Amino acid sequence: MTYSVIPPYILRNIIANCSGAQQDYARRTLTHVQQLMGEHNRQVASTATAKPSTVLRAIYDAEGTQNLPGTLIRDEGQPSNGDIAAEEAWNYLGITYDFYWQTFQRNSLDNKGLKLDGTVHYGKEYQNAFWNGQQMVFGDGDGEIFNRFTIALDVVAHELTHGVTETEAGLIYFQQAGALNESMSDVFGSLVKQFYLKQSADQADWIIGEGLLAKGINGKGLRSMSAPGTAYDDPLLGKDPQPADMAHYIETRDDNGGVHLNSGIPNRAFYLAAKALGGFAWELAGRAWYDTLCDKTLPQDADFSTFASFTVKHANTRFNQSVADAIQSAWQQVGVK
Repeated sequence: MTYSVIPPYILRNIIANCSGAQQDYARRTLTHVQQLMGEHNRQVASTATAKPSTVLRAIYDAEGTQNLPGTLIRDEGQPSNGDIAAEEAWNYLGITYDFYWQTFQRNSLDNKGLKLDGTVHYGKEYQNAFWNGQQMVFGDGDGEIFNRFTIALDVVAHELTHGVTETEAGLIYFQQAGALNESMSDVFGSLVKQFYLKQSADQADWIIGEGLLAKGINGKGLRSMSAPGTAYDDPLLGKDPQPADMAHYIETRDDNGGVHLNSGIPNRAFYLAAKALGGFAWELAGRAWYDTLCDKTLPQDADFSTFASFTVKHANTRFNQSVADAIQSAWQQVGVK
């Protein structure tokens, strides 16, 4: 399964609202994303695995092609070659590994020391980044709508977290289960950034993809976890369509049944829980979400209500009733019962 960070509806808006090169880049990216979604990736077992607490990474350069993985430009223990995209990818792969290890004692995405590979400079002005079940892949953007896709730590951590979800809950990528899959990546993507910046729930911006939108685009990022539907409002991108509660849930066949759209609802539930509990969001709310993600009794087609009940149960088991009550209240505020 391939997961890409820019949803198809944003690319369609760019195609509809732009002309010339911008339209062409978006059309080519969308076509490629649709091809990826239809492919089943051949899993290649890496021979090298990381020792617990020690990340193992490699960065490749596609040099403007769509050939993966590309030319190896940096392996673990080697110095930087000065390429800013390669440097960002290298650092953010490491920070994501460190977060999962230091917070949950998880040894890489599969908890077995999976080597983290990343390919930069993928395609020509490619307007996306994706996790294909084996590695991270980063486009350079066009510099007019999107900046390079290595620029945002939470976007990198978002995509890598799809690998954690694949290994653990295996949430199917359709309708509410798919929206939960996307939300898990936003939740832990945001937590990785907060962990790196040592930010409390009150200090965090709760924006996914800050810095990814180019100068002149009217938006803070791709999504807002605190106020879904407010991340951007721009003539080229359109207006952020995410709903913030079940009263505005979107029934659609597009986007795998609205996986990037309706993820705003569980995203906001997590934000409300983290704010109510205070302190560092990964310590209480984040732990309850992680325990739920790793619970093998969670159905792969779990809906919001089922997932919510699991988070409440795990909060009570690991912590206490007051933590569970705060989480239950957060779900109720977004209309999930």
